[in-house]
Amino acid sequence: MTNEPRDPAPRILLTGATGYVGGRLLATLRRDGLAVRCLVRRPDNLRAEPGPDLEVVQGDVLDAGSLGPALQGIETAYYLVHALAGGRDFVADELRGARNFAAAARAAGVRQVIYLGGLVPPGELSAHLASRRDVGAILREEGPPTLEFRASIIIGSGSLSFEMIRALVQKLPVMITPSWTRRRAQPIAIEDVIAYLRASLDRPQERSEVVEIGGPDQVTYSELMRIFAEQRGLRRRLLSVPLLSPRLSSYWLGLVTPLQARVGAKLVGSIRHDTVVTDPRALDLFPIRPRGVREAIRRAIEREDQRLAATRWCDALSSSQAPPRYGGVRFGSRLVDSREVVVAVPPVGAFAPIRRIGGEVGWYYGTWLWRLRGALDKLAGGPGMRRGRRDGEQLAVGDPLDFWRVRDHEPDRLLRLRAEMRLPGRAWLQFEVRPEAGGSRIRQTAIFDPRGLLGLMYWYALWPVHQFVFAGMLRRIARAATVGKRPSPPGETPSVPT
Repeated sequence: MTNEPRDPAPRILLTGATGYVGGRLLATLRRDGLAVRCLVRRPDNLRAEPGPDLEVVQGDVLDAGSLGPALQGIETAYYLVHALAGGRDFVADELRGARNFAAAARAAGVRQVIYLGGLVPPGELSAHLASRRDVGAILREEGPPTLEFRASIIIGSGSLSFEMIRALVQKLPVMITPSWTRRRAQPIAIEDVIAYLRASLDRPQERSEVVEIGGPDQVTYSELMRIFAEQRGLRRRLLSVPLLSPRLSSYWLGLVTPLQARVGAKLVGSIRHDTVVTDPRALDLFPIRPRGVREAIRRAIEREDQRLAATRWCDALSSSQAPPRYGGVRFGSRLVDSREVVVAVPPVGAFAPIRRIGGEVGWYYGTWLWRLRGALDKLAGGPGMRRGRRDGEQLAVGDPLDFWRVRDHEPDRLLRLRAEMRLPGRAWLQFEVRPEAGGSRIRQTAIFDPRGLLGLMYWYALWPVHQFVFAGMLRRIARAATVGKRPSPPGETPSVPT
């Protein structure tokens, strides 16, 4: 569905708003009070709150006829379109899209185009890097004055290169590293990339130019893996081999990472040369001082935790369209098991049994399993179940709750617990209550951030037990909310959680 144009009309056009960089840039522009028009192929895929500062138009850079109306009245256009996951003709599509966009932007009187490409090393290039270079050349030569940023690896949750490195490090205690992992890169944090893109709005662009951006550190891919392992507290051993070709590497990546082999082949094929900044003019042109690689990785992990805490799982799961499967649904590095039930009581009543959970009331279902887990935890040096809870009726952030601790608490709406038992990873248990027609919807979500292969083995091995315990717990919570008292022996439940 396309939003009607608003007054005043946006002066900024953003392509790629449903992508990794574009989505973050859109949030930044709106936070700065700027009106934005987004050109998207599928408006339903744009995850952004509607508002008077956002106009959404349906179009495609491969459809030249859709670009003229989208660019009407625009002063600055961000070109963040990338077809790495496209088919065999992705290079031809990228070049055709760039030509269409350059011609339409020039015809519409656009003042400047801002494009994010990749650092281009000397020598023979892969199809991926060559297309990035050629798209920039088309925009600069055939369109309005264009500022082309070129970057190496972008550090941030969701970046293709970063997710590849994360998956390798977290899954493999011993990694066979081919020769391409010894190539040098100059990573840059996603926050710094967004800062450059945002700052370019305030800089008059009279002619086209190329600006290389990167953090202060030049590292090999192997060093990047070691740094990530250090940040996650993992011990990893890297064994270098000279025989693994980029094509074989792509198949290997397809087995052990979320990357498709096709995307992996294009990505690994690009790592034939060092991708480092050779022209440091960005430090003179902009007041931005990018952070180092260790801080960038640390912040990426912290920001993922923050986004995780802010996620409304009932919305996130419905919009992900991920089919149910063994082990739950993956969000970034997290594994998520979520279910819900509707009860015919208002939120205050639905939340009451959640507020009393743990301590003398217990965990509503599978009590002997919870006690067994507490005993095993105590033997391993953890707190076990001995801590109980401070108060039987009231909760506060920071309270111990058996072998959990209250991480977030919003009365009658949210309870988020963080596990303090011994685990090969980090775990949270979350309860949300939302008003529903005729009652309330209770959602229970278990979230696990595995540490290494042992963490993955732990989650998948206990998956059947979690299904038994968590489903039973939610049924008993629903029953306790309905009858308005503490849990009683098993009986009829108001509905079956999904």
